Amino acid sequence: MKKLILAAFIGTTLLSCGPSTKIVKSWVEPGASVSATPETNTLVISLVKDETSRRVIEDQLVKKLVGKSTASYTVLSSETLKQANEEGLNQMVAQGKYTHILLMRLADVEKETSYVPGTTTGYYGGYGRYYGYGAGMYGSPGYYTTDKNYFVETMVYSTNPNKLLWTGTTKTVNPSKIEKTVNEIATAVSERMKKDGFLK
Repeated sequence: MKKLILAAFIGTTLLSCGPSTKIVKSWVEPGASVSATPETNTLVISLVKDETSRRVIEDQLVKKLVGKSTASYTVLSSETLKQANEEGLNQMVAQGKYTHILLMRLADVEKETSYVPGTTTGYYGGYGRYYGYGAGMYGSPGYYTTDKNYFVETMVYSTNPNKLLWTGTTKTVNPSKIEKTVNEIATAVSERMKKDGFLK
């Protein structure tokens, strides 16, 4: 079995995945596996429209990688990335001597409405042995709540050959901060890579 080397998330230094982010599905190339090594050279690409978010996401991911890794915004502007074709990207990968590419993109955003039922509490007391007394019933009405679910796809490619090795999709409910969400995604992804036997 051919062993493919990729800079991997440092699973041992990450906290358990928070309840707001869960992995919903993943796929691994049969027979493919990766190992953490400082010899790899990974290009990290975040496909988002907002330049600030792109920089924050790529910087956070680079911090989680072992070995040499590069945030794509440092070598490729957003405008260039939008206009780049496959040949141009291949040339850039060759010039940078990148061995792997980690790509993250927002796949979908869904709204989910759910009903939270009300609560009812009864209080009953008594006077004497034979006389019962019932107090009124106290409660709160039910209500509807709407959550936003963000589905993010993370993909790992080898550059030689140019091949998809692993992909996973995470679901984050009502994310509040980019840094926190990216860290949660990195944790969920690294744990699933290990479970899939992809990360050794």
